[in-house]
Amino acid sequence: MQVSPTPAVSAPPPGAPRRLLALDALRGFDMFWIIGADVVLSGLRRFSDNPVTRFLADQLEHKDWAGFAFYDLIFPLFVFIVGVSLVFSLSRLQAEQGRAAALRRVLRRGVLLYLLGVFYYGGFEKPWPDIRLLGVLQRIALCYLAAGLLFCLFKPRTLAGLCAGLLLGYWGLMALVPFPDVRPVPGGELTICRETGFTNVAQLRLDSPHRLRGVYLKGVNLANYVDQRWLPGFKWDGTWDPEGLLSTLPAIATCLLGVFAGLLVRSPAFSAYRKVGWLLGAGAVAVALGWLWHLQFPVIKKIWTSSYVLVAGGYSAWLLGAFYYVVEIRGWQRWATPFVWIGMNPITVYLGHNLLDFSKVARRLAGGSVSAWLDTHLAAGAGEAVLAVLTLVLAVGFCRFLYRRQIFLRL
Repeated sequence: MQVSPTPAVSAPPPGAPRRLLALDALRGFDMFWIIGADVVLSGLRRFSDNPVTRFLADQLEHKDWAGFAFYDLIFPLFVFIVGVSLVFSLSRLQAEQGRAAALRRVLRRGVLLYLLGVFYYGGFEKPWPDIRLLGVLQRIALCYLAAGLLFCLFKPRTLAGLCAGLLLGYWGLMALVPFPDVRPVPGGELTICRETGFTNVAQLRLDSPHRLRGVYLKGVNLANYVDQRWLPGFKWDGTWDPEGLLSTLPAIATCLLGVFAGLLVRSPAFSAYRKVGWLLGAGAVAVALGWLWHLQFPVIKKIWTSSYVLVAGGYSAWLLGAFYYVVEIRGWQRWATPFVWIGMNPITVYLGHNLLDFSKVARRLAGGSVSAWLDTHLAAGAGEAVLAVLTLVLAVGFCRFLYRRQIFLRL
């Protein structure tokens, strides 16, 4: 890990490739919701409970299982952006130092990011088996590692075939491979997760003679069964993990969709307007295909179904096209400055959100009696709303501090 001596958006030397500011802004927009904007917007419902505020609040919550809300886009959008970014970084590195150097960087970054993920979820604070081996950062690491290696080794046409193979292959596995009905009582609609009391695989019938296939119930599907049987360590949902083993395969396809978008944006063969048109058009096709596929293979984030990959990838392409048009073509950049502050330091911001806990700092500044006074004299819920806004201000201020001091942590 190193500290960049100069801001990455400063003027590049003559002949050097210009950094894509729209991509930094989009990355920052994505993380903006993680560091507290979701809480602020959801808090509107406390002041005015109406169809609009209820819709906004619902969009800032993950779907319990099948379906898609705005908050279900946050994670795959980041994985998509990873794919876009690696096209620029690895293409430049291969041109300057060769393929071997690019492969070494991919391996090093993948391993370091994976280890940071283990650290993020507590590291070795707890004894085994309470260490989480797979999580958000670990999934990003595995997607970057796989997509980066594939990008260095294969041509775009082969990458397209591999991406399609991952999506169709995952569907084939989930639909056709039989697995035991792990529920204590076979049949029914019982879900297997920690919310319903299943916190240990010992509670399941992993050796059940009753076999299922093509079933997509929570905790009762092939992806969750693979975790129940073979994933060691702590599992986020009791007996399985939403960032589990088998569902990592289609997540790699999400990163490859970002690679294709990156190849398009980087290509000198298309004008800027045509790039936007292709992003919007391809996004529309992906969204349509994803929702059609949903009829057979439901859109489910927690097992990263192939239909979910297409829907999320299509929306991600739309957002990239919109940011590229506004920031790069129209040159409207000032509004995106806070997003650039965030997007230039994604790993630092994500770790800081976990380690610094800006919400605790906000409560020290405006909690207790201050929050109670606001509830009494302004409106019920005003105290929590102010704390949510203050938490977001502190987080964005931290990002601004790093940016202004030219501190950029890179793996």
